Amino acid sequence: MRISTAQTLRFIGSRALSTAIVLLGVMIVVFALVHLVPGDPVRLALGTRYTPEAYEALRAASGLDRPLIEQFFVYLGNAVTGDLGVSFRNGEPVSAVLLQRLPATISLAVAGIVVALVISLPAGIWSALHEGRISDVIVRLTSQFGVSVPDFWLGMLLISLFSVTLGLLPASGYVAFGEDPVGWLRQVALPGLTVGLVAGAIMTRYIRAAVIDVASSGYIRTAVSKGLARHVVVSRHIVRGALVPVLTIAGIQLATILGGVIVVEVVFAWPGLGRLVYDAVAARDYPLIQGAILLVAVMFIVVNLLVDVLYAFVDPRIRAA
Repeated sequence: MRISTAQTLRFIGSRALSTAIVLLGVMIVVFALVHLVPGDPVRLALGTRYTPEAYEALRAASGLDRPLIEQFFVYLGNAVTGDLGVSFRNGEPVSAVLLQRLPATISLAVAGIVVALVISLPAGIWSALHEGRISDVIVRLTSQFGVSVPDFWLGMLLISLFSVTLGLLPASGYVAFGEDPVGWLRQVALPGLTVGLVAGAIMTRYIRAAVIDVASSGYIRTAVSKGLARHVVVSRHIVRGALVPVLTIAGIQLATILGGVIVVEVVFAWPGLGRLVYDAVAARDYPLIQGAILLVAVMFIVVNLLVDVLYAFVDPRIRAA
């Protein structure tokens, strides 16, 4: 099926428009939910420094003395320009705080999704192609165990084995990749393995189901009846036909990790966005909560947009539709 460039651009444009609408809805929901959280953020931010004068000054400086609808439009306009306000806790620009945490989150997400793909792709395909055999049963039971295991328990188990018992890897901390690639790899190994094993178990089940579904299709039976070699049928037809659902689950898992795996970050003292959101909620830091959740939402939406665009290149029928 030949699809014109204009059709491809229309497809991408429609996805981008729907993404913008979703992002606006996310901003409205985030703003509303944050203001429904009980507690006075200005009072909490001042702590022992509270005085009536300081309280009123901080409320005025943060815009919380204005009507809610005015606060929202100010927040919306500033967010479009990248101004997410100032943190109540430390007085730093929210954008700067988020940019400090973003590299740690991205590095953990990359490590986790690589581990997940390395595990799930061969396991899911092998299990599907040997459906009903003992190897299929083993893969399904193992993946079910991986889905059921709490990630914090798995993280502590890996720390106990590789850090405490064997002394091979550090149990906590973070080193930027640009500063020390080897040190970064050592630091990200355990949290990345924790995230990747859980995500890999989930993806294995989806990949297995997708491959089985494609393998039972009529055009696969036709390819086999024509005498094509098994490896050709598997690589060119079955695996390629299963790419769309594989991209879907891989995109969801990547976006989930980018959103911050809070428990894993706490266990490994990982300075990512998930830990930042946790601390901000505890301190009722409105600007930081709004900025962090907005950034997480943007990353989630962008990942899904990229997955949609990849759909169009993997399967031209999606562009045509």
